[in-house]
Amino acid sequence: MDAHEVFGGGVAVITGAGHGVGAGLARYAASLGMTVVLADVDAAAIAALRGELPGSVGQVCDVRDPDALEMLAARVYSEVGPVRLLVNNAGIEQFGYLWDTPVPNWDRLVSVNVSGVFYGIRAFLPRMIDAGAPAWVWNLSSIGGVAAVPLQAPYIMSKHAVLALTECLRLEVELAGLADRITVQAVLPGAVKSNIFEAAGGVDDGDVAAAEAQRAAMLDIKAAAMDPVEAARVVFEQAAAGEFYLLTQPEYVGGAMAERAAVLTERRAPVLRTEQRFDPARH
Repeated sequence: MDAHEVFGGGVAVITGAGHGVGAGLARYAASLGMTVVLADVDAAAIAALRGELPGSVGQVCDVRDPDALEMLAARVYSEVGPVRLLVNNAGIEQFGYLWDTPVPNWDRLVSVNVSGVFYGIRAFLPRMIDAGAPAWVWNLSSIGGVAAVPLQAPYIMSKHAVLALTECLRLEVELAGLADRITVQAVLPGAVKSNIFEAAGGVDDGDVAAAEAQRAAMLDIKAAAMDPVEAARVVFEQAAAGEFYLLTQPEYVGGAMAERAAVLTERRAPVLRTEQRFDPARH
């Protein structure tokens, strides 16, 4: 089946829908004929996207707040309809040595990237189950969820956590006898254009130069990154085909997955690559 047959006409709820991957998924979902619920902390971004996507619904929502997600779910089911697709996408970045990372930055990242996914599942999945219709849950991990990267440890850790959470959720849905109508899938984007690097946290003390050099390196990667709507098209097609790991760039992200598998199988220690080394003399 193609993506339009599977998802067209249903309701999609997307957190972090205001920018980047989330906005790309929203635009593509709308092109399939879905009613898109746009959830984000950025009210202006949501308002702009609503103007672009007729029939969409906007809701300012901070995924760090479980009550906010519960209220969002209640509103969607009372005013919009049963959810066919839940996308737990909201996420933030953090640069710098782990020991320099400000505690508030750590807490905020974990609250958004990990707890936000859990809160989304807890608010929506019971309602999706009760509706009795086929439904999908996508959780956004990353190529970082199968990698080890210096100077981005909080983000990388969070994406490993989301991937593990999603794999466990898939098994729990099967264990509960729900796999015939609830499909759980993990989304692993590679480099996709967004503002996540500009908005990322840095460090106030310690090696500020190293943190900002890593930000600059990521911004260089962004320059050649994938268009978010094209990334969404690839993800939707893989989802409709029934794949579990949804990769925006199958060869690139798949290569990182294969390397991760080899590292674990061979019990190799992480290796610092030349391009990952920070030379203070150059900055």
